[in-house]
Amino acid sequence: MALHASLAAGRWAELSVVEQLANVGSEVERAIRAHDAGRIDRRDHALARTLELFDLTASDPRWRGPRRREILRLRECFCGTLLSEHPDPSDATFLRKYFLQLATVARRA
Repeated sequence: MALHASLAAGRWAELSVVEQLANVGSEVERAIRAHDAGRIDRRDHALARTLELFDLTASDPRWRGPRRREILRLRECFCGTLLSEHPDPSDATFLRKYFLQLATVARRA
């Protein structure tokens, strides 16, 4: 069952890669905040939503080659940040900065 049913039904494909990743970034931020606050239940829900959006973005046929590799690398970094026994604290900082830049660009467009 899709957590983002309307997006999975096709609305996601109407968004640009910047808009898609800006939306992913919102969920990334929620997951990191919940993780930092020790709210494992909220983290797990945000984690599931984030992974779904990453997967929807990576499966978009418009984003092949380097774009898809970057999307999948971001997904890997995100998973390592939240699920690793010894996460690198700089990964969360990197993800926040990366997605903040995309959100800024998406908002201007």
